[in-house]
Amino acid sequence: MIVRNQQGFTLIEMMVTLTLLATLAAAALPMVQRYQQQRNEEVLRESLRDIRSAIDRYAQASEEGRIEKDAEASSYPPTLDALVAGVMDKTSAEKKKIYFLRRIPRDPFCQCEGKRDSETWKLRASTQPPGEFSGGKDVFDIRSGSIETGLNGVPYAQW
Repeated sequence: MIVRNQQGFTLIEMMVTLTLLATLAAAALPMVQRYQQQRNEEVLRESLRDIRSAIDRYAQASEEGRIEKDAEASSYPPTLDALVAGVMDKTSAEKKKIYFLRRIPRDPFCQCEGKRDSETWKLRASTQPPGEFSGGKDVFDIRSGSIETGLNGVPYAQW
């Protein structure tokens, strides 16, 4: 009687192995999704901090008389894009521009393909009451347009 060495796996061994791999993948998926959400939340925090800081620097430069504005205009930027495009420093002899942001970050929770980065945020004008983010003649504050809730239980729109 000739005995051959077995080469490869049996069907049952393959099925057991695939079942174990599928179970491990199913267990790891929620952890990966949570990590991605934490990462997006950190990007949101940084983006809100950067844009709000740029808005405040613009208003300060305006109050200091470095930015040309109409008499009835507020000290806040007219659009988010003005923070990137820059404004003429009227105290500069060389007519240099003042830039407040290199680029406008995108809202990481905005599911809005085709919109420019500046259009992914909800804007509040200086004349609007707190909580009303429907835009206006200037940009006093911003928030995320997402209706989702963060891992801390606070909706992203309230950050």
